[in-house]
Amino acid sequence: MTSTPADEFPHKALDPSPASRRVVAAWSLYDFGGNAFNTVMLSFVFSVYLTGTVADDKAHGQLVWSQLQTIAGLVLAVLAPLMGALADRVRRRRVLLSATTMVTIALMAACFWIRPEDSYLWWGAGLLATASITQDLAGVFYNGMLPHVSTPDTVGRISGTAWALGYLGGVVCLVLALFGFILDGGMLGIPSAEALNARSVALLCAGFMLVFSLPIMLLGPDGHPASRAPFRPAAAYAAIARRVARMWRSERPLLHFLVAAAIYRDGLNAVFAFAGVIAATAYGFSPAQVIYFGLAASVAAAVGTWLLGRLDDRLGPRPVILASLASIVVLGLVTVAADSSQVFWVAGILIASMVGPVQSASRSLLTRMIPVGLENETFGLYATVGRVASFIAPALVGAFTGLFGARWGIMGIVVTLLLGLLAFWPLRVEGITHRR
Repeated sequence: MTSTPADEFPHKALDPSPASRRVVAAWSLYDFGGNAFNTVMLSFVFSVYLTGTVADDKAHGQLVWSQLQTIAGLVLAVLAPLMGALADRVRRRRVLLSATTMVTIALMAACFWIRPEDSYLWWGAGLLATASITQDLAGVFYNGMLPHVSTPDTVGRISGTAWALGYLGGVVCLVLALFGFILDGGMLGIPSAEALNARSVALLCAGFMLVFSLPIMLLGPDGHPASRAPFRPAAAYAAIARRVARMWRSERPLLHFLVAAAIYRDGLNAVFAFAGVIAATAYGFSPAQVIYFGLAASVAAAVGTWLLGRLDDRLGPRPVILASLASIVVLGLVTVAADSSQVFWVAGILIASMVGPVQSASRSLLTRMIPVGLENETFGLYATVGRVASFIAPALVGAFTGLFGARWGIMGIVVTLLLGLLAFWPLRVEGITHRR
């Protein structure tokens, strides 16, 4: 796909005047609180409780979990652009963000009633699958606020700081869960009978997310309705299709970016999704070592994202994305070649420190390219295209693992990131991505 220099597209949706510090802080804290769901509920604690304790058979539990998460991804792919178009039409981003966030919090809290009995497996997996849909829809509205809380000179720093706070929030909530509820009976002394301690983690995450979401619900940029005409989903999908066709004709750099980013974002997601599994199966990490590795990786990701977010504003997001992706590819190759748990530890931490910067810089780059009034629709397309490509890394990880063994699963991630890097490379966006 050819692309033209993006200096034809000025900082379209970005507000030229900065938002107040308290609005920026409120927006950033939402990332801090929201990652309790991703880190604790989906990755390290409650999903493990569902598949390993609630389910009578772990393999069956993992199958149910994967099936419902796949369905959730398909539903999100359908709903994300529609909800984004709705937000751009009614211009009530704060209201929509608050509604989807509160539903997510309620679904997390409801997980407290998932008892350690196999009959509760589908209920628990269903609650979290539904919560993953509402959480990602909230992310569409949340990202759509970025142009209104940042300026052309601060978008990279603000995006990077918030993304780093997200990793940090996940670490804080995970530590609270582990030492307050799970390990050695937990400091709070909640009994383990009927898995009450593990179930209570759901209430912790719901409360954590609620506290840090309240500021944006009160202070987040909202807007006024763009039209009083009724919103019709069928017409909205037709408009989205026309938008994609228009992007092919006159906004090809934006379309180019959406496609390339979908590929490498799938690889980035696979880094955290498969790192613990590979650590345990290929390098013999114990469950405790996997958790500590996950904590170290999350801290490294937070630090890397915060630091490179500053370079985003100075050099532009494109160099940050290219350099980080290339570094991850090289480190992945070194890890496979070395076949050492020590190298895996060091390389894994370094890789984690570069995952967040790519994600954050991608968000800031997209923000710089969005046409005015189409912020949420475009972020909805961003989510949808990402879901469409979400099979690439898991398929390649499975293929390399099946052919060569568990350690070679890393190559599936490396190949995915390399494909994304090669797809992104021709895009030229320097004209709009550096501080003037």
